[in-house]
Amino acid sequence: MRLRPATAALALLLASAGIAAADLSVEQVRAALKAATAGAPADFSGKDLSDLDLSGLDFRHARLAGTSLFGSKLVRSDFRGAVLQGANLNGAWLMGTDFSGADLTRASLLSVVVLGGEVKAMPVFKGARLAGVRMIADLPGADLSGADFSGARVGVDIKNQGMGQMRTDLSGANLSGAVLDGADFNRTLMNYCNLRGSKLRGTNFFRARLAGADLSGADVSGADFTEADVGGAIFRGATGESTLRGMERAENADKIVR
Repeated sequence: MRLRPATAALALLLASAGIAAADLSVEQVRAALKAATAGAPADFSGKDLSDLDLSGLDFRHARLAGTSLFGSKLVRSDFRGAVLQGANLNGAWLMGTDFSGADLTRASLLSVVVLGGEVKAMPVFKGARLAGVRMIADLPGADLSGADFSGARVGVDIKNQGMGQMRTDLSGANLSGAVLDGADFNRTLMNYCNLRGSKLRGTNFFRARLAGADLSGADVSGADFTEADVGGAIFRGATGESTLRGMERAENADKIVR
């Protein structure tokens, strides 16, 4: 079988180093990215890149399906259009990292590190595919516009006591035009979140904080707001309100803006 140029270059690097393909050095990752072309992107699928400092590297359109990036520093790295299906990014450093248009289907982003708390330090997930993703992260003000969170688990895992003490913070985040169909956002902080025109069909917002959130034009069919705080939330032009669940038990439901 003839290897593609990028694949051949990576194989040569591994062979010359005499190490297993699942344990690359930063230098080898850099070399593989440099050897990649538009027709033959770098392929790190299934590799172990844990705890490496890969900050500032260009992973655009690279293949990282099932790759472990556990604890890795990916500060200001570019993953636009990359394939990260099932990747492990738990504990990864994501300040300024760009995942626009990336495929993170079923990836895991638990306890990712975003220091500073400022919007400019937030990773970008604009138009990213995050279907089935598992996420516990502090991403206030982050750009998640147009992202697909179908079936994602962003809320607290009450079955896991270790994670049960944590919750995702998306306060002020941009989720306009995003798809959250069937996703679990229980107990998630989403105060003043931009959800304009988003799809929230069957989304679980149990005990979520949505004070001041803008759901204008959103499809909320079958969404569950049981014990959620919706004080000042904007529902102008929202569709599917007649099928909402738990609104009679929501906090500050009388202060919704319609």
